[in-house]
Amino acid sequence: MNYYNEIKTAFIKNEAYKQVKEYNKNRHDLETYYNVGKLLIEAQGGFDRNKYGNKLIKEYSIKLKSELGKGYSWRNLYYMRLFYVKKTEYKILQALPAIFTWSHLIEILPLEKEEIISYYIKITNKLNLSYRELHTRIKSKEYERLPEETRQKLKNEEPLEVTDLVSNPIIIKTHNKDLTAFSHKILEELILEDLDAFLKQLGEGFMYVGKEYKLSDLGENKYIDILLYNVIYNCYVPVELKTDKLLHKDIGQLKLYMNYVDKNIKTPTQNKSVGIIISKENDKFVINYLSDESIRYVEYKLV
Repeated sequence: MNYYNEIKTAFIKNEAYKQVKEYNKNRHDLETYYNVGKLLIEAQGGFDRNKYGNKLIKEYSIKLKSELGKGYSWRNLYYMRLFYVKKTEYKILQALPAIFTWSHLIEILPLEKEEIISYYIKITNKLNLSYRELHTRIKSKEYERLPEETRQKLKNEEPLEVTDLVSNPIIIKTHNKDLTAFSHKILEELILEDLDAFLKQLGEGFMYVGKEYKLSDLGENKYIDILLYNVIYNCYVPVELKTDKLLHKDIGQLKLYMNYVDKNIKTPTQNKSVGIIISKENDKFVINYLSDESIRYVEYKLV
């Protein structure tokens, strides 16, 4: 078999198909690229001839670009071969959501583990992410920043709680290089400057209610740093910020605020509030022995 001619013909047919069937071009692209990947594996003599295969891909790329034009780079052919290999290995890639384009696939194919690939496929489909948004989440290591217990729940397809998808650490961007000079107020303002990015790191369904939310019955200096609401889990989520180490008294303070919200703000049809403490550093003793299951403890990282 002349593998080069087979691959060239597949690309030509795909381009012709897209001119006629524009509405379904993504699906046909993926089918074509999968079949090209299969041909590349066969042309190189099987799965174990990677070194020779890379050389062959470079040769084919040069010829394809000269005969068909741009779009047939070594990188693209490499990912087509990788697509075939990983689709053969991973069940999650065998029935991709309709939203997935080739650009989406290029973002997830380099990922090593099936559970990581599965996470990004599902989150892309659920939130209708563009490939650029997907790239940002992968680059920030969103999956790796999830708690271990959350990863196990995802792997076992167990139901999630409201704070299960909160990233740890929370990434907060700043242009100030003197990171040690940050006050509580500045940290709050940095979060609010890019509120959308902050909410995405907390998971799904979070909405902003207000900052420095005054709790009138608790005294002059009692307020919630940031009050959120989660529309999926139907509950308020008070967020407390700390620019130093988490102490056990901070848990008691947030619990007081949560109780206030439950008694004075939430309605009978809403669920009890859940709290989040974001601190510069977490005390392992506090987390292991004094923590409250209704509160999520995470650190922040300034970049």
